[in-house]
Amino acid sequence: MFQKLKEALMGVNGEAVATPQDTDPVKLACAALLARAAWLDGHLDAKEEKALISLMVERFSLDETDAVNIVSEATADVNDRNDIYKYTKIVRDAFDESERIALMEMLWQLVYSDGELHDFEATLMRRLAGLLFVDDRQSGAARKRALEKLKEVN
Repeated sequence: MFQKLKEALMGVNGEAVATPQDTDPVKLACAALLARAAWLDGHLDAKEEKALISLMVERFSLDETDAVNIVSEATADVNDRNDIYKYTKIVRDAFDESERIALMEMLWQLVYSDGELHDFEATLMRRLAGLLFVDDRQSGAARKRALEKLKEVN
């Protein structure tokens, strides 16, 4: 699974590969925000990669292949543009408050999946909470739930 994702994301010669598809924009936006969070510390380790795919599979009831394809498309799009605003707007328009909070929980699970929160990740999480109209209290509660889920898994 991981090798297929790496090949899909980086191509044969290490360049990011765009794979234009007719992907649901909401799924693509969520995957793009998750991918942005996963890569923000400079690398994507196996735990983050597994968490990213698992979160997409669980949230959107996808099979693993579809999740890998959506994440690969989203990563290529994030690499081409450094604009998280378009993704947060798509999510804000499509999700109600509880769904946006659930997305924040997913993001918290992802950034903590490698065992630590980096400064850049913490900054991104604050920005995303604001852009998704999730207040600090709700984001903090989502963070606690995410940490509890990660404790249960480990």
